[in-house]
Amino acid sequence: MTGESTEPKSRYLQYLEVVTGSLEEKKRYRQYKARIKRLPENYRTAVEALERYLMHFGPGDGAGAMTMYEDLAELFEQSAADGTPIRDVFGEDPIEFVEAFMANYPLGQYRTRERDRFTGAIARAAGEDTATSTRHA
Repeated sequence: MTGESTEPKSRYLQYLEVVTGSLEEKKRYRQYKARIKRLPENYRTAVEALERYLMHFGPGDGAGAMTMYEDLAELFEQSAADGTPIRDVFGEDPIEFVEAFMANYPLGQYRTRERDRFTGAIARAAGEDTATSTRHA
């Protein structure tokens, strides 16, 4: 879905992206929001609630977050098209659903980074070889 140009960005665009973030990610986010806006009201309400949760606990990086949101839009667009009831999408425990959903997008999650940092620190403190494990220091 990336229609990025092969031309180098102007210095102005490079500076602008440093200040405001990736323009491509902003475009993808606007497209995602337009998709959500077209959903039936009950699906849109559910997605917006899920989105609020993901803003706090989901991936923090632009690309990882946008991939997750685009997949979320696709899931709910398909559910709406199939007439799948909201409870059938989420199951009886919405937290279990969202945690399983987020597990598919670990890149950029601060909790994942902190868990890795914590377990690495304990391994180092225990004198274990951590050279083969990945570290996010």
